Amino acid sequence: MEVTLKILRFDPLKDKKPRFQEYVVEVYEYTRVLEALIWVRENLDPSLSFRYSCRMAQCGSCGMLIDEVPRLACKTLIKDLGRDEVTIKPLPKYRVIKDLVVEMDDFFEKHRSVKPYLIRKNREEQEKPKKFYVQLPHELQRYLNYGYCIVCGLCSSSCPNFDSSWEYLGPQALSQAYRYIVDSRDEGFEERYEVLNSNSGVWRCHFASECSENCPKGVEPAQAIQMLRRMILSFSFKKKLSLFSEKIHRLSKQ
Repeated sequence: MEVTLKILRFDPLKDKKPRFQEYVVEVYEYTRVLEALIWVRENLDPSLSFRYSCRMAQCGSCGMLIDEVPRLACKTLIKDLGRDEVTIKPLPKYRVIKDLVVEMDDFFEKHRSVKPYLIRKNREEQEKPKKFYVQLPHELQRYLNYGYCIVCGLCSSSCPNFDSSWEYLGPQALSQAYRYIVDSRDEGFEERYEVLNSNSGVWRCHFASECSENCPKGVEPAQAIQMLRRMILSFSFKKKLSLFSEKIHRLSKQ
């Protein structure tokens, strides 16, 4: 059947404002949006810009707004959209570089800010380990689902409070902080505490859960943020209780 792709085009170097351009393509039962876009670029308009790599929902490169929903173009079957006209736009909340390609530098910087890697208190031993860090199955299950994140940015693009140029870290960065904090091999909660408990951290989330709804890998960022809040409150309470106990101890000695 024939389907019309209605694509939002914009080149900041040439255009004053975005404009829609339509392309008619022939699709089949298993034609995905990415395949249709590649066909358009190879046969109709070589100037069309979009980003992709693996074509199998593993790299996260082809995230875009398809019929007003953040999706991976390589995973989205056109027949499942149930329409003969498909609207395609760049992911919202990110600056547009050209057409469907958006700037992701700020997004990745927020990802890096939560230290998404294992942290051990003994840094020398971490760099030159003398043994394996064995995990039991139930320890693996605590973070396994969050390890499926492919850093595509769809969850943050879905978040009502996120903007890549603003300070809020967003659901992707926060869920990955939780993934490492609950890892039995990690000892870095206190190192991440300040950024997670800051104005850019977990308290900016209003729990709309759009991030979990639109994650293409079934990760639950909204759940991770709520669990982080619980951990931060527990840590803060223990910290204040410890300071209070020390104060009482000092006063008792006077």
